[in-house]
Amino acid sequence: MLQLNFSPFPVIQTPRLFLRQMTKSDAPEILFLRSSNEVMRYIGREKSKTIADAEDYLDKIAASINSNNGIMWAITFTGSPEKLIGYIGYWRIVPEHYRAEVGYMLHPDFWRQGIMKEALTALSAYAFNKMGLHSIEATINPGNEASARLLESLGFVKEAYFKEDYYFNGAFHDTIIYSLLQRNLIHG
Repeated sequence: MLQLNFSPFPVIQTPRLFLRQMTKSDAPEILFLRSSNEVMRYIGREKSKTIADAEDYLDKIAASINSNNGIMWAITFTGSPEKLIGYIGYWRIVPEHYRAEVGYMLHPDFWRQGIMKEALTALSAYAFNKMGLHSIEATINPGNEASARLLESLGFVKEAYFKEDYYFNGAFHDTIIYSLLQRNLIHG
């Protein structure tokens, strides 16, 4: 079975990005992301309303990292690592199956610039080479075509389409499951 240890926190660098641990000082940016109608459009979760909501979210992430049940990185630019522009990480880690679900969110000012592709490429390599995962799962709303294109560009394959399997905000929603096997990793 997979044995994970996220201490010390693994910092990841790419040509443009510096992926670091999130801190309470990131709460204003987290609040923006998690309260934005545009950003949360395809996320079936309640939006954050206050800075306390954002801090609670950061506390949950910290607890998950401390218990080695999940890990989330702040996405920043190499030249300004203090300014969070998004986040990415693994949650719903299933150690006995060497599998985890990836999740990500990016400020709309930085959409369509290849930033999430760069971050997800680095995190896929980290998952397979450092964490020891065999597969990565991504669950998306079928309407989120940008996320589907991103996943497919990195070799993720559509595994399933579930009809009305998710209830949120008074309605049932569909979900698509993508996955990437270690042997199918594409370096974008």
